[in-house]
Amino acid sequence: MADGTPARAWRVVLERIESDLLAGKLGPGDRLPSERDLVSQLGVGRSSVREALRVLEVMGLIRTATGSGPTAGAIVVARPTGGMQALLRLQVAAQGFAISDVVSTRLLLEEWVAGQLAASHDVDLASAREALLAMDAPGLSPADFLALDAQFHVALAEASGNEVVAAMMAGLRSSIEDYVLEGAARIPDWENTVDRLRDEHGAIVAAIDEQRVDDARTAVHDHITGYYASANPVRPESA
Repeated sequence: MADGTPARAWRVVLERIESDLLAGKLGPGDRLPSERDLVSQLGVGRSSVREALRVLEVMGLIRTATGSGPTAGAIVVARPTGGMQALLRLQVAAQGFAISDVVSTRLLLEEWVAGQLAASHDVDLASAREALLAMDAPGLSPADFLALDAQFHVALAEASGNEVVAAMMAGLRSSIEDYVLEGAARIPDWENTVDRLRDEHGAIVAAIDEQRVDDARTAVHDHITGYYASANPVRPESA
């Protein structure tokens, strides 16, 4: 089929770059071969090479810059979290992933993170503590407070040292950002809820600091499920 030719051509480019990454021929910070070299080496058109590079850039695996010099061309990104965030946001927006499944996955990841941090003897929670302090500021709008809340949870994931978990957490939080904010609008006593969330954040950090593994996991679980219960009140069925 004629329609299939371009797709096959740009996939050839993707497969070549994937192969080089797996073989260690390319790594974070390395520059990809030029468009001209890829055209020559793979026998595809320049339009197919450019399409493949656009896909990789959207996925967050490379960044591209025009011009000449050490920053020009396509370069492999060290921590491609942006692509995962974009993918998850699109999947949730298209209803490919149910919100309930995203929340369940958050529970799996964040309980693991809390347990790992509490079991460790040397963890750096500086970024998480900074988010806590910022959340104490008076007069924060729901959007600002929830952005700091997201920052706190992602900071805990990053403190675990597991970059895959950190990237997944960032993507999950990003994917339900709008949903979380809409949920805040359904909470009638937002100010009291903010006070409760602040206390719960503090309890999570305290449990981690004191190496109370089970308490840290439970605190995270109750914090996440409690917010979603508040933001999605069960309405009594009509008689």
